[in-house]
Amino acid sequence: MATPRVFIIRHGETEWSLNGRHTGVSDIPLTANGERRVRATGQAMVGDDRLIVPRKLAHIYVSPRKRAQRTFELLNLGIPTADLPWNVHGDQPSPRPTVSRCGAAVEVTEDIREWDYGDYEGVTSPEIRRRRAEEGYEGVWDIWRDGCPGGESPQDVTERLDRLIDEIRENYHRSAIENATSCGDVLVIAHGHILRAFAMRWARKTLQDGPTFLLEAGGVGTLSYEHNSIDEPAILLGGAFAVDIPDKSI
Repeated sequence: MATPRVFIIRHGETEWSLNGRHTGVSDIPLTANGERRVRATGQAMVGDDRLIVPRKLAHIYVSPRKRAQRTFELLNLGIPTADLPWNVHGDQPSPRPTVSRCGAAVEVTEDIREWDYGDYEGVTSPEIRRRRAEEGYEGVWDIWRDGCPGGESPQDVTERLDRLIDEIRENYHRSAIENATSCGDVLVIAHGHILRAFAMRWARKTLQDGPTFLLEAGGVGTLSYEHNSIDEPAILLGGAFAVDIPDKSI
């Protein structure tokens, strides 16, 4: 039986992600190109013969920000809009009749919202470094070490991510491994910094170990376990598409 996975998806492109402005609590919409690219990601990655198989999802976590929720809508997992815990944010993709229905619940959680940038909301990294130099800070600003004044520290982020990771493992992955079920995958749709931090905490690295992972706008990453063991979390560098498609001719 396949080892359960967590698929992490960063929301699509926004104007602020294009120009490098830190976007935490601000609700910036996707660009038209961002929407097109997310639709293409859904076509390529979601389906009974793709990386993300809707019928194998046990649960879906989505950030409270509209840009993440719109990204989920455009991925087109086949969940009726009436079942979503928000009012839809735009036109919906046409249903894909060849994709099995996803029975997973969709949950909006503050635990996977973007890093709270506080005083650095809407500010680019070069501007942050200039400000800090003027304010007398020593060294080069590193969010993974320094956090954000008026916002969150690395410890703040670590605590909420660890809480979510524990929930995923105990509520969905442990039972999938112990009972050899095929419905144990989890989908998380959120933001750049928080998903990179999520991947580091998944692999039991401290955030101070450095931003060793990157995730493009609209990009998909995969986390899992080695040896099908809940005690051996791992980063899945390359996930294979599904091949165990039910024979519909029978």
